[in-house]
Amino acid sequence: METDPVCGMKVNVSDNTVYTYNYKGKTYHFCSETCKETFTANPDDYIEYVEENL
Repeated sequence: METDPVCGMKVNVSDNTVYTYNYKGKTYHFCSETCKETFTANPDDYIEYVEENL
């Protein structure tokens, strides 16, 4: 399981998640197209939040 960096929802990556985005060498998984689009518009804001809350 991975956590959607936008909404915090758990995403089962073994289900071949459709909504993924590679950024700075890491693959991020999303629960929906909306969360993916939100992330891709400003990924550094979400990466900062995720790293601070690990």
